[in-house]
Amino acid sequence: MYRKTVLRNGIRVVTEKIPFAHSVSTGIWVNVGSRDESFEERGITHFIEHMLFKGTQRRSALDIAKEFDAVGGFANAFTSKEHVCFHAKVLAAHLPVLIDLLTDLFLESLFSPEEIGREQNVILQEIRMVEDTPDEYIHVLFQENFWKFNTLGLPIYGSVETVEKIRRDEMLGYVSRNFHPGEIVISAAGNLEHEQFLDLIAPSMEKLNHPTRRPPRENPRHHFFSHVVQKDLEQVHLTIGMQGSSQTDEARFKSHLLNVILGSSMSSRLFQEIREKRGLAYSVYSFCHSHEDAGMLGIYAGISPENVEQVLRLIKGELSTLANTLIPESELSAAKEYVKGNMYINAESNDSRMNRLAKNEFLFGRYVPFDEIEDKMNRVTPRDIQSWFLDVYGRDKMAVMLYGPVNMESAQLEKLLAEG
Repeated sequence: MYRKTVLRNGIRVVTEKIPFAHSVSTGIWVNVGSRDESFEERGITHFIEHMLFKGTQRRSALDIAKEFDAVGGFANAFTSKEHVCFHAKVLAAHLPVLIDLLTDLFLESLFSPEEIGREQNVILQEIRMVEDTPDEYIHVLFQENFWKFNTLGLPIYGSVETVEKIRRDEMLGYVSRNFHPGEIVISAAGNLEHEQFLDLIAPSMEKLNHPTRRPPRENPRHHFFSHVVQKDLEQVHLTIGMQGSSQTDEARFKSHLLNVILGSSMSSRLFQEIREKRGLAYSVYSFCHSHEDAGMLGIYAGISPENVEQVLRLIKGELSTLANTLIPESELSAAKEYVKGNMYINAESNDSRMNRLAKNEFLFGRYVPFDEIEDKMNRVTPRDIQSWFLDVYGRDKMAVMLYGPVNMESAQLEKLLAEG
């Protein structure tokens, strides 16, 4: 059963009772992410996320870890382009311990200069690790170009230069300016009672009174390009992107179903054509990146240098087929079952339901029933998908990047893409 309460300072508390569960998953979410940082602040939200586990007035970092371990609990945090979340999961009987720990680290973290210095080194290693992982790093490079001139395109973890300069006063100032109660949602799912949960969480969280609220986000523009980035690697990493759907756009049902058919499942067209039939790639897939106000439909493949042109032509062929030929009803029906299956299987997880509660609250201000999603998905027809795809597909509406030992220049790539 879903319940919602707004605390006196504007923090929203949303819960879903799952009587048969043994555990409770809880998250404190802030509607602030890397896209809300200035160019000079890059990486500060992610850095703050790390620091909230590094000690409070009452607990050291080791105390925090030991207390979670002592109740068999799990705690973690993440930063995305638009949110930062601090979450934990424990047996229902230990919910008071979880709430005391989560609120303590969220409200009373010390941001010790000594710990900041240590964690700075950890984050710098994290940045270098991504840069040493080309199948991840190409997505960083690609988004910087695709969302050019907008902070949405900047990497979540920042850069070596900006992270090295972040200090305690900057972190505290950023929290004060951006962690406004009106931007906070506390979500919980599992074996809990809403009123009891409020009794645990409200006394501490209602004390939060940061006076300022983050400025409105700037709507990003898509940029289309053909780039070749030479790098001495074993493989060439290929990424293609075009306009996708936002998280609130009704077209998201069309784009996500098209994504399943194109390349996000084992029976998808790209996987079958490029990997299974021809053995040209181990990793090939399509993806949807959806944000509050924008989205990207993309394709990735890791391939040998000698196979670049062939794989590009195969991808172009599959995209052209989607534009010119209606998807068979049987293939669309299978894609719908795939999406619905994933949705309901994920719903068996308290963590997944906790995430879903918070995101729906931020995006729609309400609980979105599963049958509403299923009904909208069932209404999508092959012609709906083709019509949507024709609006976003075209040589002048597509970005392409090659990263690795590529034997061509950007102009040659553009010429190859322009061929019929």
